[in-house]
Amino acid sequence: MTSPVLAPSTDPCVHCGFCLPSCASYLALGSEMDSPRGRIHALKAIEAGELTLDATVASHFDSCLGCLACVSACPSGVRYDQLLEATRPKLNAPELRSPAQQLWRRLLFGLLPYPARLRALLQPLRAYAGTPLQGLIRRTGLPRVLGPQLAAMEQLLPPLAPESFSDSLPRVVPAVGERRYRVGLLLGCVQRVFDPAVNQATAAVLAANGIEVVIPADQGCCGAVTHHQGEEAQTRTLAAALVRSFAAAGPLDAVLVSASGCGHSLKAYGRLLAEADPALAAAADELAAKAFDVQEFLAKVGLTAAFETALRPLPHPDGSPASAERPLTLAYHDACHMLHGQGISAAPRQLLRAIPHVRLREPLEQGVCCGSAGIYNLVQPAEAELLGARKADDLRGTGAQIAVSANIGCSLQLRRHLQGSERSGEQPIPVQHPMQLLAQSAGASLAKPTN
Repeated sequence: MTSPVLAPSTDPCVHCGFCLPSCASYLALGSEMDSPRGRIHALKAIEAGELTLDATVASHFDSCLGCLACVSACPSGVRYDQLLEATRPKLNAPELRSPAQQLWRRLLFGLLPYPARLRALLQPLRAYAGTPLQGLIRRTGLPRVLGPQLAAMEQLLPPLAPESFSDSLPRVVPAVGERRYRVGLLLGCVQRVFDPAVNQATAAVLAANGIEVVIPADQGCCGAVTHHQGEEAQTRTLAAALVRSFAAAGPLDAVLVSASGCGHSLKAYGRLLAEADPALAAAADELAAKAFDVQEFLAKVGLTAAFETALRPLPHPDGSPASAERPLTLAYHDACHMLHGQGISAAPRQLLRAIPHVRLREPLEQGVCCGSAGIYNLVQPAEAELLGARKADDLRGTGAQIAVSANIGCSLQLRRHLQGSERSGEQPIPVQHPMQLLAQSAGASLAKPTN
């Protein structure tokens, strides 16, 4: 029998329903048990001994994306994020999921946090990803034969650049001009493989703003993928290794991330590693205190006058530069672990508005999850498909020419749903990271390695 789930913070919930319009799983499934209010009711019943955490009950917690939008929406201050974090480790009990579900999760947790393994798996797919062959295979519907999980993974597979297969950034990127700060940069386990251009742009923008960037060569995954799924032991192992990696880099003013899921976990390192040895716990506290999203940090310290002067209008899809009469329309997508998990909203918009002649449009459901949510679109593909399509429609409704996302999982999900369709006449909408747009506008880039 599964041990009870302790839910000490459920009492403030008055079941008012303010969380329901913000809850992605409720919007996708329309079931009370798949809403924060329903899950809190289940936790209270389990705590009172009136309900057992069996496979059926667990499935309603598995449907939760962990997007934390309900925390932002709750007028009573219910910390559903803490409830979920306490519950998720218990959902990993073997009797609560089928053998196939357990195997799939073990595969994902044994692959995604380890860039070397991921690169080895992707090597044979270099001639497939992003090519006409991939488009042809998708049109035949063949990926669906692989099953919903593998088909979802194939749908998210982006073109693979040569930089995807090695960390080409130097150990230290020197500041341009007078050095203002010295920071560490987290590359991210998935981002460095599937979208390495983001790290290149981030380092270039930081350097151009007088910030020296240190990139520990042996850095691994921060543990966000496993942290958000209640895999506590693996998360602590990954987090401890990363703490040691950055501690060896010398004095740093900040540790920056350009993927919001990573930032959310880094800021929790002091708590995650509290039971480790005192020396490591102290280093974890120090790293957590210095962890910032790159946009949060740049908005805090400010862009340099030289960088702002260098900013130029970005081109329209037809190649003509944006102008005051014809601005470039951007729609910024708030990643859940940035907006709801870290409370960062103004900083990315502030930076984007520094680019001349851009117009920011807000989607109607800006606080609703896109369906990526870590590995959610790989373990709950049907629900993620509905949410991805819903988010794509919302972004298209803004009239945006470029969608902007600051989280790798969101970017992959949005690109999959904003790729357009010849049948419907929808044009593809590119998805860019704010650092990529800033780098392009300022003409900031890193020198390519000579070896």
